[in-house]
Amino acid sequence: MRIPTGIEGFDELVQGGLLSERVYVLSGPPGSGKTTFGVQFLASGAARGDVGLYATLLECPQNIINDMSNYSLNIPALIKGQKLLFADLGPRMEYGYMDELNEFITPDYNVGRASMESEAPSPSMVFKEIAAYVSEYDVKRLVIDSVSAIRFTTNDFSLQEKEMSRFIRNLKKLGCTTVLLSEMTDPTAYSTEQFAAHGVIFMHNFLYDKTMTRAIQLIKVRGTKHDCNMRAVSFSERGLKVEGYLE
Repeated sequence: MRIPTGIEGFDELVQGGLLSERVYVLSGPPGSGKTTFGVQFLASGAARGDVGLYATLLECPQNIINDMSNYSLNIPALIKGQKLLFADLGPRMEYGYMDELNEFITPDYNVGRASMESEAPSPSMVFKEIAAYVSEYDVKRLVIDSVSAIRFTTNDFSLQEKEMSRFIRNLKKLGCTTVLLSEMTDPTAYSTEQFAAHGVIFMHNFLYDKTMTRAIQLIKVRGTKHDCNMRAVSFSERGLKVEGYLE
């Protein structure tokens, strides 16, 4: 089954919508429209009765709500009706006590350092908290912002790849249609989550013909006919709008 994204001009590129209960990665640089895409996707589903969860590991949820409420997506009402949920899964430790304590800890004494690092969101921590939300509220659409903020429990790159692959596999079992937001600075360097996901979408923000231009590009969408050409993206009062090919 395909579900509409609510992004004007996007669903026509993917045969009417995203395949449900799959995991998609949305990558792009700052300012390219990733957050707007994610919230617009959730708000569209919430308006149809599908509960959506925006799990943030970076930004304060209230800041996202304030910014996205400038669009005509009816966000306050959807939140009030518990159709649109926001969860703060980022580090909860405030600056203060631990910073002062660290000034009195020698480099060889790592108890304080370990305590702080344990606050960073690991794949298993993020999954367990999200799974609890999905179970309690019957979440159907999920956005995680951002997978780039997840901290691994090992410095071994091969083990990091396995850990991320395991995270993606478990997300697929939740029964949600999931969009993972990720930072992108080099569009030629692919990450583990991009290989593991069912689909990969690039958002671009670059100088084109002396003008800063936003664009969207479908890199991989399994089970869906699509091309990989870039299309212009604009913002309106209703959010993102996908337009024609970039010449």
